[in-house]
Amino acid sequence: MIRWLVGAVGLSVVATHALAADPVEIGIGYLGHAGVKSKLSLVEQPAGNDGIAGARLAIDDNNTTGKFLNQRFTLEEVRLQEGQDVAKAATALAGRNGFIIADLPPDALLKAADALRDSKTVLFNAGSIDDRLREQDCRVNVIHVAPTRTMLADALAQYLVWKQWKRWLLVVGSHEADKLYAEALRRAAARFGARIVQERTFEDAGGARRTDSGVTLIQRQIPVFSQQAPVYDVLVAADESEVFASYLPYRTWDPRPVAGSAGLVPISWDAAHDQWGAIQIQSRFVKLNSRRMTALDMVAWTAVRMIGEAASRTNSGAPRSVYDFLRGPDFSIAAFKGQRLTLRDWNLQLRQPVLLVDGRMVVSVSPQEGFLHQFSELDTLGVDRPETKCKLP
Repeated sequence: MIRWLVGAVGLSVVATHALAADPVEIGIGYLGHAGVKSKLSLVEQPAGNDGIAGARLAIDDNNTTGKFLNQRFTLEEVRLQEGQDVAKAATALAGRNGFIIADLPPDALLKAADALRDSKTVLFNAGSIDDRLREQDCRVNVIHVAPTRTMLADALAQYLVWKQWKRWLLVVGSHEADKLYAEALRRAAARFGARIVQERTFEDAGGARRTDSGVTLIQRQIPVFSQQAPVYDVLVAADESEVFASYLPYRTWDPRPVAGSAGLVPISWDAAHDQWGAIQIQSRFVKLNSRRMTALDMVAWTAVRMIGEAASRTNSGAPRSVYDFLRGPDFSIAAFKGQRLTLRDWNLQLRQPVLLVDGRMVVSVSPQEGFLHQFSELDTLGVDRPETKCKLP
């Protein structure tokens, strides 16, 4: 009896000592540019904490679980000023954190990834949708949480084809990003059986976007621009630069729906999303930030939660352990989208449904019913394994 009591006391002391040990610190950096890009619509201007607010919410979620596993997650934000060296900033941030959430343009992301090639730090792309980052310019140390242009275009195309709106009038902006989106839309049309009856280019002539006579000029210009088109079912706009697409709905010569960069828009997340428990995270976010949750907020939240999920499952905060688990077959993450999300092992892109929204409601969610795949219906969105140009070790 005495021996049993001594043993029990010994176990109690060991357990108390283990609980009293300092928690394992898991540092996550957030790297982005200072300032925010202005939107065409006054009601869509992004907040100064766009993205980082979602990451902070996920840090709280990680620490709720982490306290039971003796893990503590921290977040460090670094904002790049104009002309600042992104490689130097990423290297410094990596010296203090094993993971970095990056909201950067494509070339800046590649510079950061190459600077950290020999380090243990893992980058999570939250800001760039360029397909080349997952294909010919893929990097083994970058996990992509943001969807690609081809994923967004495929999601839209599936719905338009499901609606039997197969004849498209494609209007493309004159900037490089607009042309890349147009390329993704052409691919999607060919992939799912739509037909582009005509393409038109909207040249950005510069000048002020908002003037006292703006409404009158737009009301006259847009109908003229869109008249005398071949018979079409839907006008699809490729205007990532936000020059003209928002002016298209209700102003076209023919009474047709608008999709793409305005009207019906494919997006990874929207403040109107309320299915699959999304109201829970939407409400918590509003309570903390006094604003609605954006797509960038949700992508950042998902990236931080991916780290938290892997750390809890491996019981380790080591970047290599987390990275290997994320690339493995046992990883999945719940993100309020109706199914668990997983990682494509051929290009490190997160599989995910895409919302189709009209600015007030979620109209649909892709992949659409009837678009089948031998492995995952989510792989009907974006570049599939047989098509990839990415070669990862």
